[in-house]
Amino acid sequence: MAQLTAQQKAAFAQYKNNKVISASGPELTLMLYDGAIKFLNIADVAIEKKDIQKAHINIVKTEKIIEYLWNTLDMKYEVAKDFENMYSYISRRLIEANITKDREIVAEINEHMHAIRDNWVQVMKANNIAVKEA
Repeated sequence: MAQLTAQQKAAFAQYKNNKVISASGPELTLMLYDGAIKFLNIADVAIEKKDIQKAHINIVKTEKIIEYLWNTLDMKYEVAKDFENMYSYISRRLIEANITKDREIVAEINEHMHAIRDNWVQVMKANNIAVKEA
C-alpha cells in the first residue's frame, strides 16, 4: 500500500473533521461507539503482541470515550440510568483491563460495546435517522 503524502494526510484529516462537525447528535454517538470499538481492537492486538504502551494508550482512549458518553447523559430520561450503570461497569472493567492487560476483559468490553452500538443503530433506524455504516 502506498504511503500518503503530507497533503493527502491533511486532506483526509480535514474530511474527518468535517464529518464530525456536520454530524447530528445520534450520529456523533454512533461515531463514539465505533471509536471505542476501534480502540479496543487495537488494544487487544497490542496486548497480544506484548506492546504494553500501545495497549495502555488505546484503553485510555476508550476510557475517555466512555467518560464522555457518561457525562453527557440526559438524566431526565428513565433509560439514562441504565446507560449510567452500563458505562460505570464498562469504566471499571477498562481500568481492570488496563492494569492486568487481560485480553479476556478487553473481549468482554468489546462485546458490550458491539451490543450497545447495534442497539443504538436500531434506535436510529426506528427514528428514521440515517445510519452511515463505518
